[in-house]
Amino acid sequence: MAESMPAVRLGKNHLRWCDDCNLPVLESAECPHCGKATREVEITPPGDARPAFPHDIQLIRDVADRQHGEGSGMALIPDGHPVILNKAPSLDRMDEIVIDGMSIASLRYDIGRGWVLINRMQSAMRLAKVATRGVVFCEDAAVPFVQDSKNLMAPGVTGATPDVKVGDEVIIVDSERNAVATGSARMDAQEMTDAERGMAVKTKWVKPEEPHISEKGYTWDEVVEANRKVIERRRDEAVDFILRTVKKHDVPAVVSFSGGKDSLATLNLTLDAGLKLPVLFLNTGLEFKETVDHVHETAERHGLQLIEEKAPENAFYGNLVHFGPPAKDYRWCCKTNKLGPTVNAIGKNFPDGVLSFIGQRKYESEARHSKPREWVNPWTPGQTGASPIQSWNSLHVWFYLFYKKEKFNVWYTRGLDRIGCCLCPASDLAEFETLRENSEEFRRWEEYLSKYRQERGLSEEWQRYALWRWKRAPQSIREEVERVTGRTMTELTKQNVPAERGPLSIKVQEGYSPCVIGYSVEAALSRPIDLERLRGFGIILGKRIELDPDGQWLSINNITVYREGSIISKANVEKDARANIDKLFELIIRSEQCVGCGLCVARCEQGALRMVNGRVEIDPDECIWCQDCLGPCPAVNFRVTEEQEL
Repeated sequence: MAESMPAVRLGKNHLRWCDDCNLPVLESAECPHCGKATREVEITPPGDARPAFPHDIQLIRDVADRQHGEGSGMALIPDGHPVILNKAPSLDRMDEIVIDGMSIASLRYDIGRGWVLINRMQSAMRLAKVATRGVVFCEDAAVPFVQDSKNLMAPGVTGATPDVKVGDEVIIVDSERNAVATGSARMDAQEMTDAERGMAVKTKWVKPEEPHISEKGYTWDEVVEANRKVIERRRDEAVDFILRTVKKHDVPAVVSFSGGKDSLATLNLTLDAGLKLPVLFLNTGLEFKETVDHVHETAERHGLQLIEEKAPENAFYGNLVHFGPPAKDYRWCCKTNKLGPTVNAIGKNFPDGVLSFIGQRKYESEARHSKPREWVNPWTPGQTGASPIQSWNSLHVWFYLFYKKEKFNVWYTRGLDRIGCCLCPASDLAEFETLRENSEEFRRWEEYLSKYRQERGLSEEWQRYALWRWKRAPQSIREEVERVTGRTMTELTKQNVPAERGPLSIKVQEGYSPCVIGYSVEAALSRPIDLERLRGFGIILGKRIELDPDGQWLSINNITVYREGSIISKANVEKDARANIDKLFELIIRSEQCVGCGLCVARCEQGALRMVNGRVEIDPDECIWCQDCLGPCPAVNFRVTEEQEL
């Protein structure tokens, strides 16, 4: 698996380090302890780094021990040193490990392999003398060639620990066990020592570096105390923003509290501003039990009114029969379980409008980076959103919460770096592994997926690798899944959809969903449809038509319809996304339930429509997309609408 994907810079990197004190420093060019110059720590953008909790450190140590032998974990991360993790772009999950002021290695989760330690020169130097696994010994004469960014060829190998297999991450050392390079094995241990030609290790990190290993360590309380001035300056600016914003808006104010760290910091900032605002909690019904408990405990501890709006009891599992599992590119659940309760809560409690302080930060995503500090959401009438922490990164948030001695959601100590719905399709496989061990809610979801998979004849890999998270997976994921399983994504996600006919109805979930080109609306048909026939009718809506070679989906302009009945519509303007759904549904009715009356054929002056075996067919070479044929149609006007929800 490729180590990384293109990085996106969402703001300034605020992480700096004093090498003399071995102290992490936020923002300041001078060390708050010794006054000497600090340096910027090189981390991959967007640079939304966070503290490593004991669970994270133990995971890194366990992976290091498994990969390089007992004792490697402690050599990599000794006790008493603050560790910072920086989430970097990857196919699934990857965190850069920062200790003693350097990004020494990465911990990556690979599809099919699980957690893997990706060593750099700094970690290789820490492990070279103690590692008993994952080591390749290099001829001293070959060292200069390897360090000149060359791969290690078999003739230059003098030995390897017996465990080394093709694809393993290895450390290359010389005869005195000095670290030479890191890389990925291209041969097994025995083969690379016996072979007279060929590449033994494809190197990744090769250039010699000075080791950054310090004897000085700190607790997080000491780190936070050293950064007190930066934290208090950020706090004061946010408090000033809160007070100015409240004064500007002549409506009640609340804190939108999700149970995550960002909204918790926002809540505490309103308290620092001297306000006792109500707490608005949208319980989607898919929250962790610990999240719900944390929200209630926090509101009670601070003496704040809690307004809890719950999604309808069966809002998610009751709609699965219509929409099937949600996906990254098919988030119907956001409409049923989040948007609906939000609108209800505001309408019931704040009919004249409300100002919501929300823990939104520009470092979270490109979409949030582009948002202003104050905004109006078109999908939640009456609500004005405002973010006191828009320009904070994750370390600002955590240092502030540590400074406040504030209790936070326990899931952060179990390996999650974000808190949301327990089965969110935006989650990665690494998160699901954590949830499988600790969450009853997630186990219920896996039971549903197992039943769904068996009923549809889907592959075990579809569930094991959470392939349900995409309707149309990106090419990078498709290639990786095929490499791991030896089967194409199409084969693994192909399902047996019953071919029953009968009346068509449609269920639509509207709501704001930022996507690549603007807005999306999801819909589901009551039964499968004939995509091959619909392709002919699709020409009426435009020229950009693509049918999946395996017949699983059809794309018409910015609308994608899937054989089993799912529809995704995207547009620059939200009303256009819905209009596309309406127009496509009418087209599907004409295609599926044509009664052969010939009315549309008579309206077509171009002669693009004709009757074939009692049903209308379209000649794409003659159609000019005038849409004059979309007049009255018996199939459309007199269709069964008993179940329709538009």
